[in-house]
Amino acid sequence: MALIVQKYGGSSVADAESIKRVAKRVVDTRRAGHDVVVAVSAMGDTTDELLDLANEVAPIPAPRELDMLLSSGERISMALLAMAIHSMGFEARSFTGSQAGMITDSQHGAARIVDVTPVRLREALDEGAIVIVAGFQGFNRDTRDITTLGRGGSDTTAVALAAALGADVCEIYSDVDGIYTADPRVIPKAQKLDHVSTEEMLELAANGAKVLYIRAVEYARRHGVLIHSRSTFSSAEGTYVLGEGMKNPREAEGAVMEEPIVAGVATDFSHAKITVAGVPDVPGKAAEIFKIVARSGANVDMIVQNVSATGRTDISFTVPKADAAAALKSLAADQTEVGFQNLIHDDQIGKLSVVGAGMRTHSGVSATLFEALSAGGINIEMISTSEIRISVVLRGSDLAEAARTVHTAYGLDGDSEATVHAGTGR
Repeated sequence: MALIVQKYGGSSVADAESIKRVAKRVVDTRRAGHDVVVAVSAMGDTTDELLDLANEVAPIPAPRELDMLLSSGERISMALLAMAIHSMGFEARSFTGSQAGMITDSQHGAARIVDVTPVRLREALDEGAIVIVAGFQGFNRDTRDITTLGRGGSDTTAVALAAALGADVCEIYSDVDGIYTADPRVIPKAQKLDHVSTEEMLELAANGAKVLYIRAVEYARRHGVLIHSRSTFSSAEGTYVLGEGMKNPREAEGAVMEEPIVAGVATDFSHAKITVAGVPDVPGKAAEIFKIVARSGANVDMIVQNVSATGRTDISFTVPKADAAAALKSLAADQTEVGFQNLIHDDQIGKLSVVGAGMRTHSGVSATLFEALSAGGINIEMISTSEIRISVVLRGSDLAEAARTVHTAYGLDGDSEATVHAGTGR
């Protein structure tokens, strides 16, 4: 008998029928002889609707009260799921994040898990109950306030529970059948991957892949949690995310897994480019600029500095679109002190990333990417690399075509179109 943690996202519990479908899957897992712990998100778009409601009554909602409001969405879905399981003749108990022992820091809206003490969950499991936990939330020991974990918090909740309980696997369910070589909504012939490494998944998640959130994958990597990405709407096996030294459960004993050269192609429309033009080309100016950007709270992704001309240079960088206004405001306020000439804001860009652990040992990956983009007449504006990733910034209008071209160039196209259920990919 295994201990299995399952996570169901908003699209999986969007309405009463969806909740009953999830309840049946949970009960089937219990019937198979396994202990089951479920982390559940709010129904459908509930979190967004609650956030909109908060903004209607207060232009800047108080962070503590906003967390109180937003955490109610998961409490609704956890109770409904427990009721549905009860109606099928099985014992189920629902727990809020605080009842489950999900202890966080005090940062409202983006709290980080500092400890998990699942005493009540273990007691319920020992008594034969199916355990349902509200995802996305926890509590701070010092303030005793409810906190929320931010976007992707239910994924992180599930992985943290799996680590604390010593679960055999953490199954994360969404509306796609696993992790694909690309977003099947962009590239219909993307192929489902049998497995990826946590390194590859971290790069994919950080660069636009939407099936798993980066914080959850990082937590799994640190704590040795095996993730299985699956679809709520299908019984098909999904994709395993394997940490260092982990065996693929589907591999024959003693089989050797050779890493693919390229695991996937990710696309991301969520960034904007800021160019600080006419910067004096003297030591320390880049440091000044990025200190200002850091004070604004913006998270810098890619950076390019042009060759100096007449003693001045341009520095371009990308930030999340949501952070761009704050970064521009901070830079404009210090323009005279820094001595740059002007600021250029471009929110019509897209980022394409090619990820694969096999890049470490195979040459020619970069050449294939650049040749494919050149053949498609697609211009590259910025380039960034890591040991297992190459990212390029392009015009946003070129991104989908670029992704299809590159996906084909690496031989990743499948023979048939991927199955995509209605939803967002989460």
